[in-house]
Amino acid sequence: MDGLQSLPEILEQHSAGDFWTWEERYASPRRRPRRGPSAWLVAHADRLPEGRALDVATGEGRNALFLARRGFEVTGVDRSPTALRTARARAREEGLELELLLADLEACELPAGPFQVVVVMRYLQRSLFEPLGRALAPGGVLVYESFTRDYLKFGPRNPEHLLRPGELREAFRDLEILSYREIEDPGRREARASLLARKP
Repeated sequence: MDGLQSLPEILEQHSAGDFWTWEERYASPRRRPRRGPSAWLVAHADRLPEGRALDVATGEGRNALFLARRGFEVTGVDRSPTALRTARARAREEGLELELLLADLEACELPAGPFQVVVVMRYLQRSLFEPLGRALAPGGVLVYESFTRDYLKFGPRNPEHLLRPGELREAFRDLEILSYREIEDPGRREARASLLARKP
């Protein structure tokens, strides 16, 4: 598919400096990596149908690895080569298989579905809302969590990168909403909307 290449192919063509702010963030020696999976994903893992899973903005693979441990056939997509190298190394350490794709999703399509599970964590790209729904197989489940504009209470951030009140639920109104929440977490200085939804 145009814009998507497998990790081994593209890593030989680009240096870390060729990529975006996310690449700089993952490559920073001061960064504290997240290793455990999303609590929202873990809380609802038993409600996920078996099969193929797509992890959008997979980063270093914390959620992709969690799904692979549970027997899913996982495809992870991200635009940071450094993050994907880490995800690949962690998978190898555990003897797990991940399909890792390097892609800028603002310039290409999602990997070909259908998927029984689609996961999006801490990533907001509104142009993906409809494609995410289409990527789900009938009966497939979307697990989505990202920051809301209440995050602005804890520090400066571009409001366009934050969900408006009720926006995540409204974006997937054609799916069956299984669970939804909007919370503030003062201890972590975060505010998030979390969605679990099933395609009819």
